[in-house]
Amino acid sequence: MNAGDLREVTVGNCSDLYYLDTGMYDTDEYGAAYIYDAARPAIVETGIGTNHDRILDALDELSIAREDVAVIAPTHVHLDHAGGAGFLADACPNAEVMVHEIGARHLVDPSRLVAGTKAAVGDQWEFYVEPEPIPENRVVELSGGDEINLGDHHLDVYHAPGHAPHQVVYHDRDDDAVFTADAAGIWVPEIERIRETSPPVNFDLEQCLADLETIRDLHPEVLLYTHFGPREYEAGVMDEYADVLTEWVEAVEAKRAELGDDDAVEAFFAENNEMGDVWGERKARQETAMNVRGVLAYLDDRGGE
Repeated sequence: MNAGDLREVTVGNCSDLYYLDTGMYDTDEYGAAYIYDAARPAIVETGIGTNHDRILDALDELSIAREDVAVIAPTHVHLDHAGGAGFLADACPNAEVMVHEIGARHLVDPSRLVAGTKAAVGDQWEFYVEPEPIPENRVVELSGGDEINLGDHHLDVYHAPGHAPHQVVYHDRDDDAVFTADAAGIWVPEIERIRETSPPVNFDLEQCLADLETIRDLHPEVLLYTHFGPREYEAGVMDEYADVLTEWVEAVEAKRAELGDDDAVEAFFAENNEMGDVWGERKARQETAMNVRGVLAYLDDRGGE
């Protein structure tokens, strides 16, 4: 799948649902946005904002009038998920922008979010665009237990704060599909593997493992990854990611003990990443380095408890 491609989700019993490769970080099959051609049309995830026109083009391709879009629902306010929300809200004047209550203020005033993102992503910031603030009266605050009503689809909201305190996952109970946000890792369809995601500064291993239990308890038919795309839910997939994430943290911790220098730890893993052939060497190095920094911050916080 290439940047700009729009496809119908045909996995499981999904209906009225499409996904778009937004071309995030100039990398194919890394960032997806989902569009419901439902009674109340909706956009789930918005990308980093740079390529928000691709989402608007997808609406046109599906013959969804922009004024008919009812809901824009990022799973959390990290800018690779919510960076396009302000642009889309401006283009879709009747849409409510729904996000967890902890993150809502960052959509209204994104200045602190931008500063934190620049610190977290480093050189990758060149792929971003400054997000557009969203009027407060357009933002709907969600909490666990809420429901997003799309008419013929109903998304149940589950708080999943391990990756970020403002992260939720959405369960479409009509199609039995879960929008995983970053709670279930990064699915790489080209190699059919799950990769870790552990960005600074709020990564929490124990809570990430608890979030996997939340998804496991739902036992959906389909997982809808932002990174990247739909896949059938298979027995053991949550255990697989639990192992990937735990082993990743253990590897970073062991390398820190060996080298005794955090910059050297980051450089080691960036140099020895396994994703260069899939994402391109630059993106693979930067992604790995960011994830190392998140684990190191988590280890520091854990050590201070």
